[in-house]
Amino acid sequence: MFRRVAALVLASHAAFAAEPAAPPPDPARLQARDVFDLEHAVDPQISPHGRRVAYVRMSFDVRKDAPRANLWIVDANGANHRPLLSGADSHGSPRWSPDGTRLAYVSESGGSAQLHVRWLDTGDTAVVTDLVESPADLAWSPDGHWLAFTMLVRAPLEPLAPPPQAPEGATWSPPVTTIDRLVFRADGSGFLERGFTHVFVAPADGGAARQLTSGDFDHGGPLSWSPDGRTLLVAANRKADWEIDANESEIFALDVASGALTQLTDRDGPDFNPVFAPDGKRIAYLGYDDRLQFHQATRLYVMDANGANGRELNARFDEDVFDPRWSPDGRSILFMHDARGIRKLSSVTLDGRMREIASGLGGNDLGRPYTTGSFSVARSGALAFTASTPQRPADVAVVTGGARSSVTALNEDLLAHKRLGELRELTWKSSHDGREIQGWLVTPPSFDATQKYPLILEIHGGPVTAYGPTFATEIQRYAAAGYVVLYANPRGSTSYGEAFANLIHHAYPGNDYEDLMSGVDAAVALGFVDPDNLFVTGGSGGGVLTAWIVGKTSRFRAAVVAKPVINWSSMVLTSDGAPFFYRYWFSKPPWEAPDEYWRRSPLSLVGNVTTPTMLITGEEDWRTPIGESEQYYAALKLRGVETLLVRVPEASHDFAARPSLLIAKTDNIVAWFERFRAKPEAAQ
Repeated sequence: MFRRVAALVLASHAAFAAEPAAPPPDPARLQARDVFDLEHAVDPQISPHGRRVAYVRMSFDVRKDAPRANLWIVDANGANHRPLLSGADSHGSPRWSPDGTRLAYVSESGGSAQLHVRWLDTGDTAVVTDLVESPADLAWSPDGHWLAFTMLVRAPLEPLAPPPQAPEGATWSPPVTTIDRLVFRADGSGFLERGFTHVFVAPADGGAARQLTSGDFDHGGPLSWSPDGRTLLVAANRKADWEIDANESEIFALDVASGALTQLTDRDGPDFNPVFAPDGKRIAYLGYDDRLQFHQATRLYVMDANGANGRELNARFDEDVFDPRWSPDGRSILFMHDARGIRKLSSVTLDGRMREIASGLGGNDLGRPYTTGSFSVARSGALAFTASTPQRPADVAVVTGGARSSVTALNEDLLAHKRLGELRELTWKSSHDGREIQGWLVTPPSFDATQKYPLILEIHGGPVTAYGPTFATEIQRYAAAGYVVLYANPRGSTSYGEAFANLIHHAYPGNDYEDLMSGVDAAVALGFVDPDNLFVTGGSGGGVLTAWIVGKTSRFRAAVVAKPVINWSSMVLTSDGAPFFYRYWFSKPPWEAPDEYWRRSPLSLVGNVTTPTMLITGEEDWRTPIGESEQYYAALKLRGVETLLVRVPEASHDFAARPSLLIAKTDNIVAWFERFRAKPEAAQ
C-alpha cells in the first residue's frame, strides 16, 4: 500500500514540478540533466617516490542511475592522465606497495568485492582473495608480502523456536526474524547481518586469508603496520557493555604471528586511528576524554610504541583532527582540520608547533557544501589531496617542494561552458548575544544588484558539522532557478572551536534560530533580496531547524522540511543511533525526562505553523525514520496548513545519493517554492 501511495504522490509532484519556473530554462545555466555529467576525485594516493597519483574518479552511470567508481592515474606534474580500471564495474581503495611497483585495490569486477593487485610495469592484474564479505581498511606490510584488511565475520542468531514445516507444495509465510542487538539496522545498509568485524591478512601474491582477531567485538581500521612487520595497530571496543557505550574504543597492538592483543590505551573516551612512526618507536592517534557533551573535539595524541607516555600534541588547538599521517622523517604529523568552514591540511611537530600546508580541501559531497577531503603523503614528502572551489567539485592537487599545483580538471568539459552562481562571504551578529556568525551567499547567474531576488535559506545537517565555500550542486541549481541562496554555520557548527559547537549542548534546537534569522536580516539589508519572497529548507539537522523555524515565525512564504526529527522521543528510540543520541544530546533517556524531549521537539510548536510546508524523506531512512515526517504531515493536515508529503522509495538518509534523486529533490523544492513565490517581485 505504501508503495502505491508513494507512486501517486511522486507522480503528482512530477506534474507539479513541471510548472514553469523563473527564470526560463537556459542551457548556459546548470540544468537537471547536467548532474549526470559531474565528476569528482576521491582518495588520492601518491606513490612512495612521489611521482604519480592513483585516485578514484567518481562519475555517474546514466543507465543505472548510480555512482560509478573507476581508478585513474596521473603524474605529479599533471601529465599522462589515464585510466587504470574503468567501465561499469566499481573499483576503489587504491594502495601502493611499499616499493611503488604494485597497486592493491578492491574491485567488484568478478561479481563480489575482492582484493586485487596490479603490476604497474606490465599492467598484469591478479585477484588475490576469495572472500565472502567486502574487505576494508586495506594496508600493505612493509616488506610487500602481505595485505591486511578488516571484514565482517557473520555470527547468525539461532531461532528461538524452529520454523514449522510446510506441507509439500504449500506456500507459507517466510519464517520470523529474531533480533537481539540494540542496533540491528543501519542507515544506508538496512537490516544488518549479525556478526563482528575482524582483522585478516592475505598473501599479496594470492592465497588464503587468515583471521587474526576473534571474539564478539568489532575491530576497526585504519590499520597500521610496525616497520618490522610483526605488529598491527587496531582500534576496538572490547568491553562488556560495548553495545550500550558505543562511543568507547581503545587501541590495541595485534601480534601478526599469534593474534595476541595488547591494550595500549585505557581511558573513558574513544581512542582510534593509530599510526606507527616511521621508526616504530612512537604511535600517533586520535581521541578525547568523554564528557558526554553534544560535541567533543577529536584531538591528536602521541605515545610510545608500548603505550606509555601518551600526551596531547597541541592542547591549545581547538578543532577536530582528521586522518593523522607521519612525515617521512618522523619529526611531525600531518592532519586535516576545519577552520571557519574551510578544510585545511597542516602539520604539527612533536613539540607542538603547527604549520598550514594547504587550504581548500574538499568537494567530495556533490550535493551540499559540507567540509570534506582526503590526502596522502609520499616518502619523498610530496603530498596529494582533493581540492575544491566554489565553482568546481574535487580535483587532485599536489604539493611538491612547497609548490602547489592542480593535476586534474575533471569538470572543465561541462562547467567551463556554464554560468554558475557566484559566492560571497557574509558575516553578521546574532540577535541573541551579538556573537559573530559566518555564512555565504550564492547569487544567480547574470546577477544584477539593482534587482530584487527571492531568497532560499538552506540549513546544514548534523547539526555538529560545517558548510564551507565549496562546490554544491543543490545550491547551484537553486541559484540557476533565479534564487539567492544563503547558507551558514550557526552555533553548534564545527570549525569555530569546541565551545561554539557546544553552545547547543542540551539546547538544540534553540538559539541557533536567532543566528539564522539574523543572517536573513543581513541578506535583506544588502538591498537585492526581496523581503516578501523568503523561503527556507534544510535536511536532517537542517530539517529539524526548518520545522522549528516555521513554528516560531511566519516570515517565510513556504518551507521544505527534509528528513527531519519532529518528535525526539520517537526518533531516539527508532534511529540507528539510539545508543548515542539519548546519552550525548539529552541529559536522560526519554522516559526519565519527557518534558525535555518535548520542549525541544518541533512537534511542540506545530500549533503555531501557518507557513505552507512540504516534507520529503526516504522510505528506508533509519537515521531520522520517515515516521518523523509522517507525524508532522498528519499534524499539519489536521491543522489545515497547506502541506505535501514526498516519500522517496528505496532511499536512505542520503536520499539524494543517486543522481535522479538529487534532481528530484531540488526540482520538487523549487516547484514548491514557485507555487508560493510572489511572481511580480521576482527578478528574471
